[in-house]
Amino acid sequence: MEWRGRRALVTGASGFIGAHLVRRLAELGADVHGASRTGSGHDLRDPGAVEGLFAAVRPEVVFHLASEVNGARDVSVVRPTLEGNLKTAVNVLTAAAGSGCRVVLAGSSEEPRPGNGHTPAPSPYAMAKAAATGYAELYHRLWNVPCTIVRPTMVYGPGQRDTAKLVPYVTLALTRGEKPRLTSGSKLVDWVYIDDVVEAFALAGLSERAVGQAFDVGTGTKVSVREAVELLYRIAGEESAPPFGTVPDRLLDVPQVADPEPARELIGWRPLVGLEDGLRRTVAWYRR
Repeated sequence: MEWRGRRALVTGASGFIGAHLVRRLAELGADVHGASRTGSGHDLRDPGAVEGLFAAVRPEVVFHLASEVNGARDVSVVRPTLEGNLKTAVNVLTAAAGSGCRVVLAGSSEEPRPGNGHTPAPSPYAMAKAAATGYAELYHRLWNVPCTIVRPTMVYGPGQRDTAKLVPYVTLALTRGEKPRLTSGSKLVDWVYIDDVVEAFALAGLSERAVGQAFDVGTGTKVSVREAVELLYRIAGEESAPPFGTVPDRLLDVPQVADPEPARELIGWRPLVGLEDGLRRTVAWYRR
């Protein structure tokens, strides 16, 4: 990848994927600038702040990963996800329209897409992400903003500090000798390792074939939450049975399984880390 010397802006740089992507782009020789509310203090919900950020950085490629990540099925999260996922994306796209830079947006595997049969968005978060995808396509058609939508499935790996997510939650519970509270575990998930995901973003940022495209980043393999938790228990050396069914399943959950073929065709990407290997690396990181 020819990243050496290129100016890249990563929003959400203090987040799980963002932090890994910043490190990977730096390894590839890019001139990387990170922005986040917690780190740099940039509030991307403010159009003026976004315009100022673009003027200061003058990026060639923008990876817009900043997001209000909350998959709750609750009316209270509608406005925060609308502002954190849709409004910020529109502000970034508008600034890009005036600067000529490329934009890679992080989509959601729960938004309507070919891989899930265009199932309607099951949450305010997914709805806002789907609307952001629609706006990106509009900016590309009307104003020639070169946009790419990358939709990771269930990302996991070292450094995931959101302990509400399944892998860190269960791993930390086992490390502390606690019993996690679990759903039935019936949901089918496509688990994809963080290093594979950031490689896909880095490739997408330079691929001309990916401009104007939206595609999944995942393995294409269905593994239930139950199977993933049982694997975590074995890796951690825990002999007791996972307490499935201690909390109810989430409403309108849909399988998060990728169609990996478009990513292979457009950017030459394929996942390299299998689930057991990835979980072993993850458990070892949390134990350290």
